[in-house]
Amino acid sequence: MPLHPLVVHAVVVLGPLGALTGLAYAFVPRWRWLLRWPLVVLAVATAVATLVAVAAGEDLLAARPELAPIVAEHEEDGELLRLWALGYVAVAGFAAWALGGTSALASGRGARETRLGIPAMLLLAVGAVGLVVTIYLAGDSGAQAVWGA
Repeated sequence: MPLHPLVVHAVVVLGPLGALTGLAYAFVPRWRWLLRWPLVVLAVATAVATLVAVAAGEDLLAARPELAPIVAEHEEDGELLRLWALGYVAVAGFAAWALGGTSALASGRGARETRLGIPAMLLLAVGAVGLVVTIYLAGDSGAQAVWGA
């Protein structure tokens, strides 16, 4: 069995989970102390899984060139998803740095606010929604290529 259909399931699970974590991180300040590192880890894991899925898809297409006309749209959507996932890593890292919030410590140590809070929230929300949309588009075009209309 080719690697591509196996790896895309990691993208389909990790991507929306990372996007939901990003939305919660952006809009629920009291959870930020808990979600900061999971947000960054999920964003990086999604990007890595996406890179592996794209590489495996390219290998699959090289092994089966007759599939090229069928998967052309899926290939374009996969490239867009790869770029969006890499961008989401940057946005998640920026938000993890820029968005302060409460501290988990009783002393309050580590709580901070920056002037970049609102732009970081907006970028993170747009990044999260865009990530889910591009995952949907790539998945739908892949399913159409495999299963037909």
